[in-house]
Amino acid sequence: MSINEIELTDASFDEVVHNSTEPVLVDFWATWCGPCQTMGPIVDKVAEEYEGRVKVMKMNVDENALTPSKFGIRGIPTLMLFKDGQVVDRIVGAVAKSAVDDLIKKAL
Repeated sequence: MSINEIELTDASFDEVVHNSTEPVLVDFWATWCGPCQTMGPIVDKVAEEYEGRVKVMKMNVDENALTPSKFGIRGIPTLMLFKDGQVVDRIVGAVAKSAVDDLIKKAL
């Protein structure tokens, strides 16, 4: 996890995501998930490139079951983009960085 990424929990989700003045990208992942490991470096790069404009958060679905359930997360990795506390869009599965860039541009 890079310095620009923050580990999110069920307890901190509402406060962090709903009170953010910046768009928030949440990476729902698990340690055992191969595609999640593939997306890790891409999410790290996105966190660096959009620092100060987008908050990049990671949520381990094995340690936090309530939030993924609330948002109907059935496959991981899932990247969800929030703006003003509302879901803008999501990506499920491993994708190219350009797809993540396109997702973020919807909220900037």
